[in-house]
Amino acid sequence: MELVAWAYGVAQGLLQAPLPRRWAHVQGVAEQARRSAVLFGDDGDLVVAVAVLHDVGYAPDIAETGFHPLDGARHLRAIGAPDRLVHLVAHHSCAVLEAELRGLSDELAEFEDEKTPLRDALWWADMTTTPDGTRTTITDRVAEIQQRYGPEDLVSCFIRWAWPELLGAVERTNERLEAAGIGQS
Repeated sequence: MELVAWAYGVAQGLLQAPLPRRWAHVQGVAEQARRSAVLFGDDGDLVVAVAVLHDVGYAPDIAETGFHPLDGARHLRAIGAPDRLVHLVAHHSCAVLEAELRGLSDELAEFEDEKTPLRDALWWADMTTTPDGTRTTITDRVAEIQQRYGPEDLVSCFIRWAWPELLGAVERTNERLEAAGIGQS
């Protein structure tokens, strides 16, 4: 629980005042991650902490490249966050594909993508939470992203390209939750 409390302190300090809607999203993603935490035993707190921190790279105080997974991971590494947490933030929600579109693949390669069920759960939590922090479906979340950014924006192009990977992570996590007797309510 110490890790989760620390994560909330960092994220709240960076996001709550300058980006209140992003802060609401992060809190909703953390609640989703908390639902999946039982799947990960001792790493249950890690999935929640990463969910809390996944979007800190949007914070104006730390945004350098304009690519929030990279900016967030670099900041967290600089303040001494655990390596695994940093790597999960860097690669959340198929960031590798967006990095390629942005010409930042080499920079993102500083961080390892662990490709585990825990990573899937983080992607699931993000892709099933609205910008206001409420639950949604991945289909509605992707549609909202495309509407918010517009059809020609790089983010919309990325989300279309990443669809199979994102959907796969959501489906695998839903299957794991169902097998563990955790409902979708």
